Amino acid sequence: MKKYLSLVLFAHSVFALPFALIGFFLALHTTEYAFYWKLLLLMLLCMVTARNAAMAFNRYLDRDIDAINPRTAMRDIPAGKISAQNALIFTIVNCLLLSQRLIL
Repeated sequence: MKKYLSLVLFAHSVFALPFALIGFFLALHTTEYAFYWKLLLLMLLCMVTARNAAMAFNRYLDRDIDAINPRTAMRDIPAGKISAQNALIFTIVNCLLLSQRLIL
């Protein structure tokens, strides 16, 4: 699992978290919706799965470019730590989890 999480930069996710929280509470403040812990948790799960899917898919698409660039050649897919197929499966699983959260 650690290998798959290396496809997603944790520091970037932490950076994005305040923006998601601001959007969540701004939406609550400007509408008639009430605060529910379950809703906050679902929003956080949506943010995490959406970021995971987007960043892993970007790494999957850029794997050939990353392999020839000395600065990015040691990323997980070009370095062979994770196969391109497994990165794509990780992306699809996160997309499926995100779509399930949106249905709820």
